[in-house]
Amino acid sequence: MDKLKKWLKENEITEVECVVSDLSGIARGKIAPVDKFINEGEMRLPESVLLQTVTGDYVDDDIYYALLDEADIDFICKPDEDALYLLPWTVEKTAQIIHDTFDKMGNPIELTPRNVLKKVLKLYEEKNWKPVVAPEMEFYLTARCEDPDLPLEPPIGRSGRMETGRQSFSIDAANEFDPLFEDMYEWCETQGLVIDTLIHEEGVAQMEINFRHGDPLVLADQVFLFKRTLREAALKHQVVATFMSKPITDEPGSAMHLHQSIVDAKTGKNVFTNEDGTSSSLFYGHIAGLQQFIPEMLPMFAPNVNSFRRFLPDTSAPVNVEWGEENRTCGLRVPSCSPQSRRVENRLPGADANSYLAIAASLLCGYIGMVRDLKPTPPAQGRGYEIRSPVLPYTLEAALEMMENCDEVAEYLGESFARGYIAVKRKEQENFKRVISSWEREFLLLTV
Repeated sequence: MDKLKKWLKENEITEVECVVSDLSGIARGKIAPVDKFINEGEMRLPESVLLQTVTGDYVDDDIYYALLDEADIDFICKPDEDALYLLPWTVEKTAQIIHDTFDKMGNPIELTPRNVLKKVLKLYEEKNWKPVVAPEMEFYLTARCEDPDLPLEPPIGRSGRMETGRQSFSIDAANEFDPLFEDMYEWCETQGLVIDTLIHEEGVAQMEINFRHGDPLVLADQVFLFKRTLREAALKHQVVATFMSKPITDEPGSAMHLHQSIVDAKTGKNVFTNEDGTSSSLFYGHIAGLQQFIPEMLPMFAPNVNSFRRFLPDTSAPVNVEWGEENRTCGLRVPSCSPQSRRVENRLPGADANSYLAIAASLLCGYIGMVRDLKPTPPAQGRGYEIRSPVLPYTLEAALEMMENCDEVAEYLGESFARGYIAVKRKEQENFKRVISSWEREFLLLTV
């Protein structure tokens, strides 16, 4: 705790938010006075939060008690001294510290997303490979709305008007929310979040923030915190920021595009590139692994019922796992770049995905392709939207069934994670089915 104590004292911290990410990416934990945090040195949470759904419910008893202790015991959370962040929006001087999770024997908890990502990074480490990722986060700004049955509307900007029409890459449209984004950038800088470019995307009041490339665990932590930071900045300015995959009818969905490459841990050279500058067999194997296993791990990229509303042709979203050079109509895009920067952009993950799990799954798919020397399909030419093979699952139900039948998920990520994650998502799907939508009332009530 020496490094932690010094940092807390230097920053005059009075409160500490001790957090872990649950399966849905929600921050769970406790808020403690700094003295109590230092004296205890760790936090305990009930095991039940590991199998809690986004609605606050729990999985069925047969899965619950198969994976967790019947006594609903605590697990142990220990602070990561490299995951310390100031919270600039709080009244008290507050720090958020991301914790790692362990059972009472000191073993990492298999069900927690941060440990899932660490497990995948360990696979790369054993091969003397080091992954590099750069997430791109899309999101919408909307007006506040207390009634979830009402459609979302664009917020009022500095001009006093709502945005209309498609304003892709518009500087003026982005500047409508300058005060909000100034706070966002200032708060991110205070926390050490390495965000880069701000872009106005295709949807009405839809934006994108790019992160600089770096270590996958660090970037997953930062995306996890960025979502909260942006929401707080939006609330300060009386608007809402949402990372729902498809929040508005007839508008494009929001993605978490993942740029990924692999370098040699000793030399720092990109293993996707041969000495003569051409693409290596490892590069093609990585792409092939993504092509083969993304459909089978899709719930880690598209974790919610709403996620699947994004996968429609001609809506700036992928409908397949084809790959192509500089081709944004494919699920896997290879940007034009120097040989040392050769990478692939996975365009499948939604903005609603858990950053730890999406990055873990994306790197795992590529890893399997590399170690098995898989071969990709020929690169797509022209409009990738017209290519529908291999076909992605169309619904969360179908995707969960494919994931359940994928042996590699349990083999590499653990049986407990595979069973627990699928059970949580099935419970959420069940809860969704209980709700009757406005579409059903509008078109079926008096006609069928």
